[in-house]
Amino acid sequence: MPPRNWKRFRASSLRDAMRACKDYALERRKLSVARIAELMGDVTEDSLYGWLSKSSMPLRLVPTFEMVCGAHFVSDWLAASAGRMVIPMPKGHKVSEAELLQINADCTAAMSQLAAFYADPSKVDTAELLELLQRHLEQVAFQHHNVGQYIAPQLEFEA
Repeated sequence: MPPRNWKRFRASSLRDAMRACKDYALERRKLSVARIAELMGDVTEDSLYGWLSKSSMPLRLVPTFEMVCGAHFVSDWLAASAGRMVIPMPKGHKVSEAELLQINADCTAAMSQLAAFYADPSKVDTAELLELLQRHLEQVAFQHHNVGQYIAPQLEFEA
């Protein structure tokens, strides 16, 4: 089975988000559930398995769980389920021509699907349309922040 494209992954439920964090930790960081529980501190492997199966992790442990796993799918799902959009803070890097072309292609796909939606909503997969629009907004917000960093660069500390 090929590895997931984690940049494009969007959880459809809390259970999906929690399992995705665990899967990400296993795939990218080579962390087992036992190791995740150990790194979380005062958490047993049995407790973590229970929370994952019931989708009922204590809220105060979610940030620690995500930090250990290296992914923020639970926080993203919680925000999205409340009607909020989460845009990761850009790290600021020079964009390649290929990346700009991909942004353009994603924008074109989103706008053509949006036009089709307004022509006849019953013929458009609304979940796919929402994903396309969110991806486009994230890409544009990233570029907005990158340009803002150019206008007001951060100071570099000398070693």
